[in-house]
Amino acid sequence: MAKTSRSAIRRVGISTGGGDAPGLNAVIRAVVLCAHRRGWETVGIRDGYNGVLLPDQYRDGGLLPLTPERVRGITHLGGTIIGTTNSGNPLRFPVEKNGRVVEVDRTGDLVRGLAANAIDAVVAVGGDGSLSIAHALAEKGVRIVGVPKTIDNDLSRTVITFGFDTAVSFATECVDRLHSTAAAHRRVMVVEVMGRYAGWIAMNTGISGTADVILVPEIPYDLDRVAEKVQERFSGGQNFAIVVVAEGARPKGAGYSVLEKAKGRSDRLGGAGEKVAQEIQKRTGRETRHVVLGHLLRGGTPTTFDRLLSLRFGAAAVRALAAGRTGVMVALDPPRVRYVPLAEATQRMKCVPLDCDSMLTARELGICLGD
Repeated sequence: MAKTSRSAIRRVGISTGGGDAPGLNAVIRAVVLCAHRRGWETVGIRDGYNGVLLPDQYRDGGLLPLTPERVRGITHLGGTIIGTTNSGNPLRFPVEKNGRVVEVDRTGDLVRGLAANAIDAVVAVGGDGSLSIAHALAEKGVRIVGVPKTIDNDLSRTVITFGFDTAVSFATECVDRLHSTAAAHRRVMVVEVMGRYAGWIAMNTGISGTADVILVPEIPYDLDRVAEKVQERFSGGQNFAIVVVAEGARPKGAGYSVLEKAKGRSDRLGGAGEKVAQEIQKRTGRETRHVVLGHLLRGGTPTTFDRLLSLRFGAAAVRALAAGRTGVMVALDPPRVRYVPLAEATQRMKCVPLDCDSMLTARELGICLGD
């Protein structure tokens, strides 16, 4: 259950963890400006929480002072001015012992480090991993509010996360461009997009980009059915086909396509699009190429929607702290932003429901979902 704390706040720390997403800098700007209006000082914790846990690695001691002047003109910038990391999870922090790397729980060190740096409250911006860390810190008494960030849109208890709209908009533009080159060469083009184990990016991109096939993690696919759809396209007089594949898509009876097993963080997915392309060409005889959009979806200028959402989330996080809230995540519930307990926000992944309107729309448009 979310808790409240009425103790005075003088200094707020901002942490951005996990993969970067368009809109992070807008959140930072909103937090700094809203905190400044309340007379609070703000500092950015370098690279997740490494700025506190590994201060000697930074010239500034791991904390970047954030003033209204320092955050001027950053709303439209991609990335994050305080850095982020996919490693350095304080719950499973890698350290070297007796010549080998082991994982230890350093949340106690982190709590003491925050106190030593006079950080009274934290705004934690991240996805499920970062917000799970935030929940653990809240359980240890840290005054903390989470902000949902992920291009994958797979966080529970919020309608949408910032970064998702920008990723889908760019991916759709890429698919639009591939239509012309696919038609010119009479090819099948397979486009792999990010999303991990949720198909939100693939589904929205595929529908918006008028793909012929969309493969998502929520529906294990039948390669024969995919090949059949491609052949239907060519038999019907169309000289090309577009296939959108989520990186976490997998064929029936098989596992995910993993490039690297990772210790202390999630496995690195990849190769799903290439495998689908190879199988389509083998089954149909049609020339097939694949494109991996990958980290292109993370960078660049956030859309108007993501800028506005990021600024709203940052302001709402400061309001939550001012109201004495802790252990909560700000969540979009149109037309308002509400607060939900971090425990609820991180307890399950938000996947694409099989009966949602997007799924129904895709099927009614004649898009093959691989089943």
